[in-house]
Amino acid sequence: MILVTGATGHIGRELTCELDAKGAKFRLLVRDPARAAGLSDRAERAVGDLGDPSTLTPAFAGVDKLFLLTQGIGTDYTAAAIAAAEAAGVSHIVHLSSLHVALDPLPAMARWHHEREEIIRASAIPATFLRPGGFMTNAFDWLPTIREGNVLDPVGPGRYAPIDPADIAAVAALVLTEAGHQDKEYVLTGDETFTVTEQVRVISQTIGRDIEVREVTTPDEAVRFRFPNGAPQALAEAVTEGFNLMRADTIGFRTDTVERLLGRKPRTFADWCARNADAFRRPETA
Repeated sequence: MILVTGATGHIGRELTCELDAKGAKFRLLVRDPARAAGLSDRAERAVGDLGDPSTLTPAFAGVDKLFLLTQGIGTDYTAAAIAAAEAAGVSHIVHLSSLHVALDPLPAMARWHHEREEIIRASAIPATFLRPGGFMTNAFDWLPTIREGNVLDPVGPGRYAPIDPADIAAVAALVLTEAGHQDKEYVLTGDETFTVTEQVRVISQTIGRDIEVREVTTPDEAVRFRFPNGAPQALAEAVTEGFNLMRADTIGFRTDTVERLLGRKPRTFADWCARNADAFRRPETA
């Protein structure tokens, strides 16, 4: 039995489809069953919350593999999941981390991911760490400023290779259902590098409407690029530091890991835009 956390998010929804297609036996950990209504009927549902360890014992019963995705800037959710996994006898954890944990010095944004990885390693449960870079779905964060007439740009000439969450999910499904991936670290990126301006140009071409790109002028505007409604101070400072690192990379880091594991090229940003064009055509309703 595979337990999937984060099942109602961008990666989790894709992962349920992948596991369903493989005929895997899996269970979804959800706080609100209504949010999982559109997911696979084959999947079991377990109502629980990583923030409330007392709810996890039934969810982990009979589980031998865990897909662990935790959000935020702390480690409490990870610690709770690992304690439940140890008690249940889980034999393999596939954890969503970040490519930034390999940087030296370690950026603030990567410290939380690093600490989570260390908690998992300390458990002695064999693990696979998936370390993606920026997600294509981060472009959804631009919708509020698109309503205002532009996309804010905090990185200028900086380039990166965004990855489709569907590709992360495909790798996760492979790792969860095939042998030979324990104690591995997989750094996942897309195959194409972009500046923000180039990404916006692809969106504009897809929807047939010009979208202005405006370089940020304040740290608060930089944070709005990723968190339109603002962020806690520690997170805001980490995000700003991350944008400075991105601005300095004018080549764009990328790997061939997706192609090596899946036997195909990663999905393109143009393809992702085509699948999500309606959100950008009508940003006021997204």
